[in-house]
Amino acid sequence: MAYIDYYKVLGIDKKATADEIKKAYRKLARKYHPDVNPGDKESERKFKELNEANEVLSNAANRTKYDQYGEHWKHGEQYEQAHQQQRSQQSRQAGGYGGFSESDFGEGADFSDFFQSMFGGGGGFSGGSRGSASGKFKGQDVEANLTLQLRDAAKTHQQTFDINGKKVRITIPAGIANGQKIRLKGHGNPGHNGGPSGDLFITFNIMEDHQFKRVGNDLSTDLEIDLYTAILGGETLVKTLDGTVNLKVKPETQNGTRVKLKGKGFPVYKKEGEFGDLYVTYVVKTPTNLTDKEKDLFLQLKNLAI
Repeated sequence: MAYIDYYKVLGIDKKATADEIKKAYRKLARKYHPDVNPGDKESERKFKELNEANEVLSNAANRTKYDQYGEHWKHGEQYEQAHQQQRSQQSRQAGGYGGFSESDFGEGADFSDFFQSMFGGGGGFSGGSRGSASGKFKGQDVEANLTLQLRDAAKTHQQTFDINGKKVRITIPAGIANGQKIRLKGHGNPGHNGGPSGDLFITFNIMEDHQFKRVGNDLSTDLEIDLYTAILGGETLVKTLDGTVNLKVKPETQNGTRVKLKGKGFPVYKKEGEFGDLYVTYVVKTPTNLTDKEKDLFLQLKNLAI
């Protein structure tokens, strides 16, 4: 496995703060997103690396392991456990690193190629000094990232993956959250010595939407209304995820007024028929290019208010 410097991928220093990591990722993700660079394989590769780097470095625990073990950070705890077992084994018997068996590590243990090379097990761990393979080991888990538009994440739909030469179709439930991870058992790398395959973990990245901002299951949006509607009241249309709603504007509505449309927000994950709310903030638009008559009328209003 080639080493990838995730700090270099994001263009940040190893002492970067969580906020600096977040800003760097967002900036580069916009630049290399497949929707911005359709058909560009290099941009697609860069975007995948960015997602991997962000997944590791934005999580404090994962970042600590990565700083210590590099690309083998997922196996850090297993490495430490095996290293302690190896030292104990050496004190009990002479000769190399032989003598490890499945019972030393627990059934279904998963080791990286780096770890196996450290302890002389190119094809699995030996059951004795003869070096013959014994014990079944679970295959390595596979991590994947899937980027969705906000509107796609709001509906149940299917996606197809090509994993280890096999087509894997999954159904993505409506309401999936940004950063949420799902597990597909047995869709990772093949096991060793007849052991079970690893699992596939898919992390979802939900892109920001130009109209709606999502917080949990609620959505918020800005809605422009003209000055006359704000003062006198009236009706206006507001877009929702599934259409438009006729909204009544109260007279003397102030700029920045916020109203709630119950049940017009984001679908709740795996709870069919349940939705969050939509919050609409009025932005009162001041008229421009006034005629002399219009200016005179505003002046009369001003004098009346004095």
